[in-house]
Order: sequence, then structure tokens, then C-alpha cells
Amino acid sequence: MPAKTASDPKQPPRRSGRRRLTAAAGLVAALVLSACTAASPRAEAPSRAAAAPLTLPPVKVFTTPQPQAPRRSNSEIARDFLDLHFQLEGGSTLPQFTRFETPITVRVTGTPPPGFSRELNALFVRLRSEAGISIRQTAKEEAGVTIQLVPRSDIRRALPKAACFVVPNVSSLAEYRRNRRSPRTNWALLRKRERLAVFIPNDTSPQEVRDCLHEELAQAIGPLNDLYRLPDSIFNDDNMHAVLTGFDMLILQATYAPELQTGMTREQVAARLPAILTRLNPRGARGTASGLPQTPRAWAAAYEKALGPQTSLRERLRAANRAAEIARDLGWRDHRRALSHYTLGRMLHIREPELALQHFLTAQTFLRAIPGTEIHQAKLTIHLAAYDVATGNGDSALARLKPAVAAAATHENAALLSTLLMLQAEALELTGRMVEARRVRLDSLGWARYGFGPDWVVEARMEEVAALRPSSGS
Repeated sequence: MPAKTASDPKQPPRRSGRRRLTAAAGLVAALVLSACTAASPRAEAPSRAAAAPLTLPPVKVFTTPQPQAPRRSNSEIARDFLDLHFQLEGGSTLPQFTRFETPITVRVTGTPPPGFSRELNALFVRLRSEAGISIRQTAKEEAGVTIQLVPRSDIRRALPKAACFVVPNVSSLAEYRRNRRSPRTNWALLRKRERLAVFIPNDTSPQEVRDCLHEELAQAIGPLNDLYRLPDSIFNDDNMHAVLTGFDMLILQATYAPELQTGMTREQVAARLPAILTRLNPRGARGTASGLPQTPRAWAAAYEKALGPQTSLRERLRAANRAAEIARDLGWRDHRRALSHYTLGRMLHIREPELALQHFLTAQTFLRAIPGTEIHQAKLTIHLAAYDVATGNGDSALARLKPAVAAAATHENAALLSTLLMLQAEALELTGRMVEARRVRLDSLGWARYGFGPDWVVEARMEEVAALRPSSGS
């Protein structure tokens, strides 16, 4: 069942009395970001951020989308389209193509948080202008898609591992609970789309609400599958992308091409896709096919187990090593190989910081050779720049952070952007640029309010970053 997976909210215990690199590793743990970042505890040590109550600036929001056009060939995109529409994540196949065959209407129920209407309208504008989809909001109960906004606890009771999710043939969470084992809510049995429901938490950060809206509404009206091999898509369980990308909009535009209709087989859709993609994406017609290989279930299972909060650390570490070994043995040199090392680095940075650093640097080596992985590199930069700041190397941190800040802004990830800016402020202070540091730190707070939500979470994040920088006496 399509669902946005929640990240593990647990953080390893902080330890004292270790040398600076090990201390930095403990603090980096609090800086790991995803679309579902949990609040982390306040730093125990006094810091500048804790010295006086903060007067936080207004919440900053993204106003101008900057989607990047797909960089791959149409033949490769056609293969992705077919696998997204005719497969499910568990490995089963779908016998026919489905989409809405009438203009899409969307009803909002529950208790929307502040700013939700703005996010929904902005997404409608993108779907109409970039994907050519006829979609509008309605108050009528017979809407094609119902978006219900409920407390996170309600979602967890319905689907414990999901942050948000979409279900066919229901219009409310209560209706889903009554029919959760019924054939009507089984995606593998879906033959037409007329009524679906999206469930989104209303008590989390503005960014998480928006991320859930993009991902789940896109799957309600478009492809149902996620593919780890896609580096440029929200239809990927690695959670690298926060909002719909240029590739995603092309997939949705092709989904609603007039040449296609509900009921078509994979072979029928495949026969029409080349002409559709040539019309919609003429640039891709000039490219040569160089698609990445399928992701074997063994790698996906190992990777998912490594991230699983229900598994012991030892088992998770064993699974992460297994994913890295599979990637190496298959000869991968793509973002999945980098993700394997990135995951190992995140797991090792408390107990073996030097080894963790090597995994982060290995991941960076792979990513730098892959066009279109700027957001992947930006997330990795948090760890590398944190080590630079913790060891007093402000110039190195600033060099890393400049492109990462730009990537986070382009990809509309405010949580990532704010943390990178906080690190940048610390690095600026290390190089004696105090006035610029204060300006950058203030800028980071407006983005943090969007990315992390409550003021106390913003202040806690600022304290954690500030605690990375060596004291003047060390």
C-alpha cells in the first residue's frame, strides 16, 4: 500500500568525556534529516542559543517552484513509467492501467493546519501548468479524492509504520478501518479510480504536511509504485526528494495523455508511450538508453531492515553492511551504492566516527560522479560539514556548504536548508565573519520554523548545531 514511511525518531544517548571527533559524531546524530524528522532533545550544555530566549522571525515559505527537467532518455523514462504503473512495491504486478477518467475533484476534511490551503492551491497550480491535469477542490462528498487531516496518533493506529498514506475506495479513516481487510482496499485488485482517500497528519511541521500532500496525492492520481533506482523522483522510498520533481510531473503528464485510458494492458501502454514521450519531452528523444538495473529484493530488504526502528542496532548494522555488500557485488556505481555507504555512516557515527567518516566520503565520491544528485549530496554535506565545524575547519565547511545550501533551496527542503545555514553560521564565526554569521543564522530560523514546526524544536536544533563548534579555550 503506498504510504510515506516515518523515520526512526530515536536518537542514541549522548556521551561525554570523549575527544572532539567522537563528540561531533554524537551531535551529528541529531542533525540527520528526512521528510519526517522527529523532534530531538535539547542540548544539555549551555550554548549561545540557550543563553536567552529567541525572538524567532516569521515562517519562511517557498514561493517559486524550480523543477529540473528530466536528464534521461525517453526510452529509459518509458521503462520507468511502465514499472511505476504496472508493479507494486511488494513485487506483484497489475494487469491493467488505471487513472481518473474524469476531471479530478479533491475534498478536504478533518482539521487542516494553518497554511494547508496555500500548499494545496500551489500544488494544484503545478499539476495544471506542468502536468496538464484538470484538478480542482470541491466540497461535495462524491469527490474523487478526499484528503483527511487528522492527528498523527490516528494515522499510527491505522498504519503503525506510516507517516501518511493513500487508500482506494474509501473516503475517511473510519471507513478504512472498517474495510482494511476487504478486497476494496487492496491495490492489487484496483481496476478503476473513482474514489480514494489520502490521510495526512495535522499536528506536525508545515514541511511534513506539504511533503505528505505531494507524495500521497501524486500516488492517488498517478503511479502506485516506488522505485529505488530513480534518483530524480518522489516515487522512491529513499525520501531524498521532498516535492514533486520535473521527472514526476512528466510521468503524471504522460499518465493523463489522451492516447491512454483505464483498462489498457502493459503491452498496449508500452506501444503508445514512445510517441507520447516524444511529444511531451522532445529533449529526451535525443538521449541514448542507459537505464540502471532493477533493484533486487535482497538489497531493498536489507536497506529497509537497516532503517527499521523495530530491529536491534546489531541487526540493523548487519543489514546495512549486507546492503553495501550487495551493491558492491553487483558493481553498482549509482546513487543506491552511495545510499548504502551513507546509511552505514549514519549508523556508525556514534561508536566508530572515523569509519563513519570514511563511509560518508565514499558516498560522496559516488554521488559526485552522478549528474542530478545535488540533493543527495546536500544531505550528505550535513555530516561532513558538521565534522569540519567540530574540528575547527571553518573554511572547509564553507566550501562544502555553499552548493548544498543552493541545492536545498532549489529542492524546497526547508529542514535541510535551515540546518545547512546554521552550520554555515558556525563556520563563518570560526573564520571571524561575525556580522555575516548573525545574518545567516537569522535567515536559518525562518526556514527552520517551516521545516521543524514548533519554536522549541527550532531552538533545540539551533542549540545542537551551536554545540558542535569548539569552545575558544579548546
